[in-house]
Amino acid sequence: MSAKDFPRPDFPRSDFPRPGRRVTDGQRASMLRVDQAGEFGATRIYAGQLAVMGDRHPDSRVIAGMAAQEERHRQHFDAMIARRGVRPTALQPIWNVAGFALGAVTAAIGPRAAMACTAAIETEIDRHYAEQLQELGQDDPELSTAIADFQAEEVEHRDAALAHGAEQAPVYPLLSGAIRLGCRTAIALSKRF
Repeated sequence: MSAKDFPRPDFPRSDFPRPGRRVTDGQRASMLRVDQAGEFGATRIYAGQLAVMGDRHPDSRVIAGMAAQEERHRQHFDAMIARRGVRPTALQPIWNVAGFALGAVTAAIGPRAAMACTAAIETEIDRHYAEQLQELGQDDPELSTAIADFQAEEVEHRDAALAHGAEQAPVYPLLSGAIRLGCRTAIALSKRF
């Protein structure tokens, strides 16, 4: 038997990263666009949660602390987008309303559901940032450093949410799965539009 007896699958070459392949300016712009959109959406989710929970609930201080970090992340990506001339996502008005609504609805279900929302979103963001870091390699140290720093804080948010009862939320697996799917969808759409 020879190699000819084992046909190679017909996959497009662009689906697989190749060693030495550099990230294009368009790919970097897409990364920045989706990262800024994600951080903006996170600030809106926390705003919705705090609007429902107020400042008297014991978890409000934790949520407010995470919200402050997300706002710092958003501001950093806002500055990078402006400096690099990258257009933000056209879907920002949708993420504004959808993020606030998701935060408000999960907080209305209860504090554990609000934490389940954070755990689900931050799980997806951790995965998303890890993929970006792998794709970037050494091509853009400024962007890679920001992503790595923010990824560490997103993991802290996920861990804090789990420590505050996220997994005890009503129908946690269903709630978490739906939010994670929504997050993946928002990432995909923000990359393109």
